[in-house]
Amino acid sequence: MQDTNMVRNIALLGHGNSGKTSLAEAMLFSAGKIGRMGRVDDGTAAMDYEDEETSRKISISASFHNYQWKKHDVFLIDTPGDDNFLNETIFAAHVCDSAIFTMDAVIGVKGQTIKFAKILKKRNTPTIIAVSKMDRERANFQLCVDQIRESMPFKPVILHLPIGAEDNFQGYVDLVTGKAFLFDGDKGNLKPADVPSDMQAEVASLQEALMESVAETDDELIEKFLEEGVLSTEELVGGLRRGLARAAISPVCVCSATLNKGVTAIMEVINSYMPSPRDCAPMTATRDNGETVTIQPDENGPFTALVFKTMADPYAGRLTIFRVFSGTAKGDTFYNANKKTAERFGQLYVLEGKEQKPTDYVGPGMIIAVPKLKETVTGDTLCDSANPVILPSPEPLKPVISYAVSAKKGDEEKVFSSITKLLDEDLTLQITRQPETKQVLLSGVGRVHLDVVGARIKRKFGVEMELSVPKIPYRETIRSSARVQGRHKKQSGGRGQFGDCWIEISPLPGGHYEFVDQIVGGVIPQQYRPAVDKGIQEAMERGVLAGYPVIDIKVALVDGSYHTVDSSEMAFKIAGSLAFKKGAQEAGLVLLEPYVNMEIRVGKEHVGDVMGDLNSRRGKVMGMDSADGMEIINAQVPQAEVQAYATDLTSMTGGLGSFTVTPSHYEEVPAHIADKIIAESNVQNG
Repeated sequence: MQDTNMVRNIALLGHGNSGKTSLAEAMLFSAGKIGRMGRVDDGTAAMDYEDEETSRKISISASFHNYQWKKHDVFLIDTPGDDNFLNETIFAAHVCDSAIFTMDAVIGVKGQTIKFAKILKKRNTPTIIAVSKMDRERANFQLCVDQIRESMPFKPVILHLPIGAEDNFQGYVDLVTGKAFLFDGDKGNLKPADVPSDMQAEVASLQEALMESVAETDDELIEKFLEEGVLSTEELVGGLRRGLARAAISPVCVCSATLNKGVTAIMEVINSYMPSPRDCAPMTATRDNGETVTIQPDENGPFTALVFKTMADPYAGRLTIFRVFSGTAKGDTFYNANKKTAERFGQLYVLEGKEQKPTDYVGPGMIIAVPKLKETVTGDTLCDSANPVILPSPEPLKPVISYAVSAKKGDEEKVFSSITKLLDEDLTLQITRQPETKQVLLSGVGRVHLDVVGARIKRKFGVEMELSVPKIPYRETIRSSARVQGRHKKQSGGRGQFGDCWIEISPLPGGHYEFVDQIVGGVIPQQYRPAVDKGIQEAMERGVLAGYPVIDIKVALVDGSYHTVDSSEMAFKIAGSLAFKKGAQEAGLVLLEPYVNMEIRVGKEHVGDVMGDLNSRRGKVMGMDSADGMEIINAQVPQAEVQAYATDLTSMTGGLGSFTVTPSHYEEVPAHIADKIIAESNVQNG
């Protein structure tokens, strides 16, 4: 049974290729959890084990491991740094007690760096910053710290000052104790050393700055610091712990994870300063009656856990992953408070990379996996049936890009059933059928995201899917009114066919379709009039101008004639169709295209580029706002112009921009564009 005070639950966040997975790998190796350090570039990392991750050399899914170091049990969540998989990071950040934010010492702060930092700031997550890759050419620790102060939502305090950089990265000075340590071999060992003479003045200055920053987070400490100008080591350690737990400060450490330099020092920081579940602000939950309750991280409290990830497996079914916030799992059932049902479970597991290690104890702070739950999905709360509560869960990111999906070898049913299984695993994935274009659309947060989905389906379920640019659901309508006759007469021996109708056709903006029966005197018998209506609707669906459905039309059936022997419902249906086609052409057909509403969030420095780009896409800026330090552009843009906007916005903003899309309305296509669409459609339709 674990002591909750000795548990640490940590997510590793940072932009892509900033060293998160390498740091996790070195920590596991240093703790003796794995026998050798794998490398991301070689595809041998314990935390990046899926085929898609090893081939692309990036983290795609949040992965989990744990280690024990000097009596502390540390649970790690390694999160993706690519925008295509941001949802994984958001959900991981929601359930962690604290975070290590990795920053590339060469690259420094980029757009995506700020985006990931804001995820932690939004939850006020205690965070230490690890400036990684200090051994690389052009590594610049001070530049990174300056950039953090200028542009990131952290208050950095230097805890470890590097001794040397690039090839000469050889150790660090612990500013709490003022002691220097040199790296000793590739096992993470450290050996004490004297502070280099040329660094002593800088160390003294930074120690004073550290004391001042820590003192500012505590009323008692600031009073003592102002009076005496110094804090004791014990006061500094205590102040660091309390300030970090409130996310008032973010200690900065240094490392080269691939060389295992500085990693054990970061592990010491985790033990000494990172908060345990008991040190963090408790979660709040709600009961069915709306009452808010506080969930204390108590082993003896009622069991409460949040499901934050689901993994699809073609053989074992779903693997449900949850974070325990209170209590311990007892018996063989959970109560799902969201579904109001009991879920029976068998063995519980602790995840260790791709391995699953059985566990008999489940307590606060732990990340646990359980297979084959029937009803439970991501976002559900598992709890004690005697104390049902619902924990808050993040809203999944909305898809922003869609492609038409089909089976590569014609096995449509197997492809679509495979995608359906992945919907539980990936909340940013959607599949819809477009009745207008007869296409099935797969929607996600980026093209890379959808490509990875395809690779997973092939690996897990043995089928291949193809993606293509979706057809735009254009529409046709009329500009003016017309009165026309539709006459169908056919004699081929025996009984003939005869149907004759006059219709008045006119625009009906926003009304889609209206049929009015204005026949007087029985010139068309009652039983044939619905057939005229049906023939018109079928002709509208097939389109007249370019094969797209006709909308916003009012049709009045005003006159006609019939034959007592040769007239039939089919004849009047054909007559209605002929009348509509003729009338639509006389009334002046035009092509309509769908517009979408876009809400685009970018930094101030990118507003001009984005607005200029929207204009080039025939977009209309409807207004601007600002929130959370970002500029919000609201625009209406033709759907055809933003099919690949996710990729384009990333290029324009360096990954810092984001957007949402919702359907808006239809507008007439400019003549020069319409002519091209009509010509292409006519070629396709023969």
